[in-house]
Amino acid sequence: MVATAICLVGIAITSRAEAQSAGGPDAEIALLKQQLKLMEQKLDKLQAQTTANTTAAANANAKVDAKAKADVRTVDLASANAAYPVKGPVATSGVVVTMPNNRPTICTADNQSCIAITSRIHFDVGGYDYHPNSSATSPQKLDDGENLRRARIGVLGKFFGDWNYALIYDFGGSSDGFASTASTGAAPGVGGTSVGFLPGGAVSGVENAYLSYTGFKPFGGKLAIEGGIMDLPYTLDEASSSNEIPFMERASSGIIAQNIAAGDFRSTAGARWYDDRFWAGAYVTGPATGAIHSASSLNPNGTTEQVGAFARAAGQLVSGNGYSFHLGGEGEWLIKAPRDEITGTQTLTLSDRPELRIDPTSLISTGALAGVSGAQVYSGEVAGTYGPLFAQGEYFWYNVDRGNNIVPLSSVKFDGGYAEVAYALTGETRKYNPAAASYGGIVPANPLSLTENGWGAWEIAGRVSTMNLNDQLATANGVAGGRQTVYTAALNWYVNGNVRFMFDYLHGDVAKQISATNAGDAGSKFNAFAMRTQVAF
Repeated sequence: MVATAICLVGIAITSRAEAQSAGGPDAEIALLKQQLKLMEQKLDKLQAQTTANTTAAANANAKVDAKAKADVRTVDLASANAAYPVKGPVATSGVVVTMPNNRPTICTADNQSCIAITSRIHFDVGGYDYHPNSSATSPQKLDDGENLRRARIGVLGKFFGDWNYALIYDFGGSSDGFASTASTGAAPGVGGTSVGFLPGGAVSGVENAYLSYTGFKPFGGKLAIEGGIMDLPYTLDEASSSNEIPFMERASSGIIAQNIAAGDFRSTAGARWYDDRFWAGAYVTGPATGAIHSASSLNPNGTTEQVGAFARAAGQLVSGNGYSFHLGGEGEWLIKAPRDEITGTQTLTLSDRPELRIDPTSLISTGALAGVSGAQVYSGEVAGTYGPLFAQGEYFWYNVDRGNNIVPLSSVKFDGGYAEVAYALTGETRKYNPAAASYGGIVPANPLSLTENGWGAWEIAGRVSTMNLNDQLATANGVAGGRQTVYTAALNWYVNGNVRFMFDYLHGDVAKQISATNAGDAGSKFNAFAMRTQVAF
């Protein structure tokens, strides 16, 4: 500022001298006024610049002071957190939440531990046009109605990468429980007929509660060692999820086979090995969940001492773009039959309902076979896809060993099977599931959407099945369980990946005589129509 003023004065003096030499007093005064005015303007500019610089410096100093205070506070907080960890800052979460196919799934960031919620609801309604062949036919009537076939909820998960588990409870079967004595005409507990109490008790319960280890990977595949309560992949039809099969119910021949020593709700321990093409597994099995552990007048046939086993080998022998071919075989063994806690005898009942679960009555049944020392089932399976076309079939051969040193009885033999085809009208293909050696369901290419003109996937299907529970007719030790043949036509609408509507029409013919030694007609015929609403994730 001072130097600038001196310079301005110097300039003024110089200008004055020049003015004196150039033109007289008036010119000199005018020039001095002009120079003073210019000097005032420059001084104002210098003052404004100085004020701006001072403000900027003050702001910078304030920021430095604030940062210093924050650093001090951070150090103090870190010291406090070290002394009191509970008050420390929250660490960044390592949890990843996803919704694959709308299934809530929580995993660690490294995907080594996960837990997911799973559920399925199958709600059925339907009716029968039932015609008994004679007054000796039992039952004389089948009831129309509804059935909450499955109502499952549970969790699936893994930890440390290779340990897998599941805990699933099924609340279903609310109208699908034990048959009443009124509908069969038999005394309670006689002939394998259950008594009429606890509706739904025969099917509700723990469906899955198992632990599986898959850390071993020999021969280029994956080995699963597992045990607990499981839905065992015995038979090709059972290895396919009930959410994905083309019909509301599986064929009777497979149901009767798996109920001997496998199927849902079964206690078991075993192992399976599989890769992209081949599957092999073997399991030791026990009773199913819900088995009554103590005998009573209402339940004389105890099942808690049952022991069985099965082995299955199958594979996708041919596969390509849009086509595949599957072949397999299995064996099942009842090593120790269920034991009647009152009489001490070992019994086994083979029976099934007419491939629909609206009415709980079985139309074919061997009754309680006495003196059973064991049983075997051998079967073959075949399936394949060609674009939207899917075909599958199985054949079963059953042998039940009867008799002992006290009561010698000959073995009885039965057989059955089914063949089915399905075609996706909208072009989807069923994909192969190597972990179960079976085919999955239809995934709509265009889920229902009114805004995007999507109508889901549509599928038609047909099946013929037969089951023969007759053997050694016209002999005192023969079995007249009946021969059942059922033709089923289905239309399925897959709204999206979670919702499906199923429409089944069945025509059944049951050829049955009054007893092994009485050839009187006790058969029946029926037509049935049923619909299922399915929600699953």
